[in-house]
Amino acid sequence: MSRRTLNEQEARECKTEQRNYLWGFGLALVLTLIPFGLVAFIDIERMTLWITIGGCALAQVIVHLRFFMHITLAKNKREDLLLILFTVLILVIMCGGTLWILFDLYQRMLPGMMP
Repeated sequence: MSRRTLNEQEARECKTEQRNYLWGFGLALVLTLIPFGLVAFIDIERMTLWITIGGCALAQVIVHLRFFMHITLAKNKREDLLLILFTVLILVIMCGGTLWILFDLYQRMLPGMMP
């Protein structure tokens, strides 16, 4: 099987893409290890821990969108971003509605146990 040789521009683009993937992998790894290290090895206040985990999770979503899914704020990628935001909206509505129904049922079934 013959291998096609890349011209100079294609080789540069390939190297840039590999560099972006490595940066994304490194950032994702760091953003995973920070909350793990805090939970496993450091005793900090519970609310601070939850905020840190949430912040790292949000940053990791942004890293994945940028480095692995190539979603940017450029004009030609705007449709992809709108599709992802619409998907997030649908998920929030579904999760919020589910929690609303569950808490309403809990209140109706066990009114004496409400905090």
